[in-house]
Amino acid sequence: MNYQNLVNGEWKDSENTITIYSPINGEEIGTVPAMSREEVDFAMESARKALPAWRALSAVERAAYLNKAADILERDKDKIGENLAKEVAKGIKAAISEVVRTADLIRYAAEEGLRITGEFVNGGGFEAGSKRKCGVVKREPVGVVLAIAPFNYPVNLSASKIAPALIGGNVVIFKPPTQGSISGLLLTQVFAEAGIPAGVFNSVTGKGSEIGDYLIEHEEVNFINFTGSTPIGKKIGKLAGMRPIMLELGGKDAGIVLEDADLEKAAKDIVAGAFSYSGQRCTAIKRVLVMDSVADKLADLIKAQVEKLTVGDPFDNADITTVIDTPSADFIEGLIKDAQEKGAKALTTVKREKNLIWPVVFDNVTTDMRIAWEEPFGPVLPIIRVNSVDEAIEIANKSEYGLQSAVFTKNFPLAFEIAEKLEVGTVHINNKTQRGPDSFPFLGIKGSGAGVQGLKYSIESMTRVKSIVFDI
Repeated sequence: MNYQNLVNGEWKDSENTITIYSPINGEEIGTVPAMSREEVDFAMESARKALPAWRALSAVERAAYLNKAADILERDKDKIGENLAKEVAKGIKAAISEVVRTADLIRYAAEEGLRITGEFVNGGGFEAGSKRKCGVVKREPVGVVLAIAPFNYPVNLSASKIAPALIGGNVVIFKPPTQGSISGLLLTQVFAEAGIPAGVFNSVTGKGSEIGDYLIEHEEVNFINFTGSTPIGKKIGKLAGMRPIMLELGGKDAGIVLEDADLEKAAKDIVAGAFSYSGQRCTAIKRVLVMDSVADKLADLIKAQVEKLTVGDPFDNADITTVIDTPSADFIEGLIKDAQEKGAKALTTVKREKNLIWPVVFDNVTTDMRIAWEEPFGPVLPIIRVNSVDEAIEIANKSEYGLQSAVFTKNFPLAFEIAEKLEVGTVHINNKTQRGPDSFPFLGIKGSGAGVQGLKYSIESMTRVKSIVFDI
């Protein structure tokens, strides 16, 4: 199919197109428009013109559109899920689950938007006469939100930007990932069918070389919400200038395993966290820091769990499927070869067929190996043996990233002490690293991002405070 962009309430083609192929087998799925800068300008102008009427609606009125979109999305879960599986090589069951979870996310965003209220502030006694002053503090939309989504969750991580922006009274320019753009446009169709007013939601697709920086620097954009790689995020930070941004970037999440941990549970959680969607998740466990005294047993347990994983076709619900493209596969293979050359012990089969990489667990990984520090975004898990809690914390914090970590121990006071020292946005105790629930704050520090997500926090981030002061 030839897919179109929604601009100012109309479906539009562009002179040029981009062909989308499935990473599973190279099958052509369809084409999307390669928009020009002039077409981007028109989308931006349309969004700006639609803003006054949209922000003038009550939160209840805006929520009605979101709830209708959620119902349509759930109705079409099989169709959208099937395309998602083809386009990003995600297991079909997980793909459909992503669509259903997204419908729930949109509904929750609609409800949360009703709870974002202002406040009335009485003056204090800081200076003479100030007690007569009162303030009405309200939240207003920031304006035009540019939402840029990643390939790994092209429906869910798109909606996690779009829904909070819309319920907050903003208008949206939505840039789906190139690989994942058809899934993004199917989500766009859902909002269009829900009756979203013209110009409130506009989609843009195109080549990064033509419109990438242009979108970021566009004078109509008031807020940039991006999920993707750390290098691109850093570039966006520079191009954005003084405009507010929200960045969800890379990670090198550590799973720290102490001597008293339930090793069977730790192994299951670590493998689930490391290899879900072939490890192509920012919150995947990407290294294990285990006390040397229990490392042999944990390594055996992890190996046994990994050997249960299936490898193959997403439509067979394989656990491990092809990674997104050849450059990604080449990068992962480079990390694997570096670890092998420097003496890491492979506990599982090292095998690659085109872009399909079998899950690899390395034991005896040392800090001079690339895999100890670099994010593979693929099915590779290094085990690093440590001799103390302090050593584990030191290695974990030495990373350029600061997204999440996990601590496995039965000693909760110690777990909280470790959590306080870890330089990350979230610490999970006795569980894998993960994004949800969506009601929780989600953030990264250092090279892992800027700003706080989670539906309540995203709405707050994409609205600004205005204070109106008067005397009584």
